[in-house]
Amino acid sequence: MNSINIRKFGLAVGATGVLLYFGCILLMLTVGRDGTILFFNNLLHGLDTTSIIRMNVPIQEAIIGLVQTFVLGWLVGASIAGIYNYSMRKSKL
Repeated sequence: MNSINIRKFGLAVGATGVLLYFGCILLMLTVGRDGTILFFNNLLHGLDTTSIIRMNVPIQEAIIGLVQTFVLGWLVGASIAGIYNYSMRKSKL
């Protein structure tokens, strides 16, 4: 069984997180507050997001959120790949 490239897998997970973040930004810009609330209420199995949806997010905050999402995603992806590689090495012994 092959090992997973830790850096590439981290990049893939981080980039996927950023795409999801951009999707959320696009959703908020196109459907407005009511549409955003409806989307997330449905996505979260009926959890009422009305009181936590904030539509006036400053651009600086959105950029910081994008960076944080990428970094956390990269760390999660690298951790998954590293743990997987370690467990595969142990099972061969």
